Amino acid sequence: MPAQNRFLERLENGPAIVGDGGMGALLSAAVPRLRSPEEANLRAPEAVVSLHVSFINAGAELIETNTFGANRRKLAHNFLDDDLEALNSAGVKLAREAREVTGREVFIGGSIGPLGEPAASRVRRELFAEVAAVLDGRGVDLFMVETFYDLEEVVDAVEAVRSVSSLPIVALLTFDESAETLAGVTAAEAAERLSELDVAALGANHGAGLLAALAALQNMRTNGKPLAALPNVGLASLAGGRVIYPHATPEYFAEFAAHARDLGAKVIGGCCGTTPAEIAAIRSAVEDERRPRAPLVFESPELVVALGEEQRETGLSRALAAGEWVVSVQLDPPLGGNSAGLVEVAAALKDSGRVGWVDINDNATARAGMSSLMVSATIERLAGIETIPHLTTRDWSVLGLESMLLGAHAEGVRNVLAVTGDPPEVGDYPGSRGVYEIDAIGLTQLLTNLNRGEDFHGRPIDAPTSFFYSVAVNPTPDDLEVEHERFQQKLDAGAKFGMTQIVFDFEYVDRFVDRLGGSWPIPVLLGIFPLTSYRLAVRLHNEVPGIVVPQKLQDALEAAGSNAAEVGFAHARELIAAAREKAAGVYVVAPFRRPLRVLELL
Repeated sequence: MPAQNRFLERLENGPAIVGDGGMGALLSAAVPRLRSPEEANLRAPEAVVSLHVSFINAGAELIETNTFGANRRKLAHNFLDDDLEALNSAGVKLAREAREVTGREVFIGGSIGPLGEPAASRVRRELFAEVAAVLDGRGVDLFMVETFYDLEEVVDAVEAVRSVSSLPIVALLTFDESAETLAGVTAAEAAERLSELDVAALGANHGAGLLAALAALQNMRTNGKPLAALPNVGLASLAGGRVIYPHATPEYFAEFAAHARDLGAKVIGGCCGTTPAEIAAIRSAVEDERRPRAPLVFESPELVVALGEEQRETGLSRALAAGEWVVSVQLDPPLGGNSAGLVEVAAALKDSGRVGWVDINDNATARAGMSSLMVSATIERLAGIETIPHLTTRDWSVLGLESMLLGAHAEGVRNVLAVTGDPPEVGDYPGSRGVYEIDAIGLTQLLTNLNRGEDFHGRPIDAPTSFFYSVAVNPTPDDLEVEHERFQQKLDAGAKFGMTQIVFDFEYVDRFVDRLGGSWPIPVLLGIFPLTSYRLAVRLHNEVPGIVVPQKLQDALEAAGSNAAEVGFAHARELIAAAREKAAGVYVVAPFRRPLRVLELL
């Protein structure tokens, strides 16, 4: 009987099929300097075969090829994309070799994981189909489409596999303790969607541990399809550069297997951190038809009610809604650890009666200074003036951005300018790399989600936030079409108001607005910079992306010599006066080392 038919027969009639454990994590620990676990198929094939054999000897009846990340997109990150066919072919060959060495009847599942980065549905299907065609041609018995966080991506993967192969498919998503994916899709919703596809079984793998997998199974079992559970040992940690997993006892895995069988699991195994010892415990539990020793109880999540005081309008949002003229002054945070001077300047600006807000740069030009969010909270508390901190995505992961924003919100900071940030090589850290998990558009979407009471992936947080957030817009870009497109994407993501790049000639503003249909779709503050020297003008024009200083102004500054600052200030005053007809307000960049001189313009 063909292996694929035997697999389907086992799913239908039992007993449950015991899977293997975490290939990638164990190979990475055993073989030094791998660019990816899949590279071991060519660099250390004996290690791959040995690990397969260990799992088979422990009782695994289903082993997965070491091809989880062997798609073209993931391989390209490690310059291995030219080896795609060789890596996938070797992955199947080594699994078959391990089966022959042991002489056991073992199913070989072709492992296919997610792409690891966003892509259009058509592109995803092409990439998955490319891998599946190689695995099918080399002789796998079935496909394990696993560890997906995005429901639509796993749907694309399943349908791509089906377009090139008739072999059985097991489709697995990753869930948290609440039986939800990172995108907020529940296990029940996922099961309903996957049940519409031609899959032999569906279920959970990887994720937040054994209990998370069982929670997912409990919510998936009403769909009628056979279920599968192959979870991580638990949450990993880092120690000395190594990934360390919890020391789960074999007894714990045996109890997990008993519960998984009760919930309808027909394939039971492990993922990251799972060794042959845990697989042996699962095999023992399945063979003995072990009954659970304790009932399975899942705690209900607490219902958290949003505090009314958290939902408040900012002074800036009220002013813009009322059509009041807005004036903000842009300040740089200190490069050291003392904010007293900055607080003193902010207080003086407030006391002048001419400035309503201060906006605070965030490591501008990639120079490390005090956190804009933290110093803004200090300014609002001690100086009593509302702030607009800039927040760059260059320096933070999505997790870090969300954490910083929630902390700032708790301290009363509500206005935020979302920016992508200058690359590190232009500043003090030329050898470092920016994080850039998301850009300003993604940060805008994160802020929108937080205001809805959700995190970046759509999962609920304790209470909705009330941020009033801005996006940057550049009327003088190198590519006007691209800037318009990005501005529209920021609007679609939920931007509340805009702040332009520094502008020295409003003809550029007029041209930009004309392309928008003749008016700004959201309130906008125009950026004004009082130039103090010819050298500063030349540097800004030639070295700072997106800034254009008209030649006429450069010539006037050069001719003025030591009086260049007067020319620069006079030009800035003219721009501020003209801005009243073109925007909702201005933000004025404070002169370097003499920030209070900005009051001469107002």
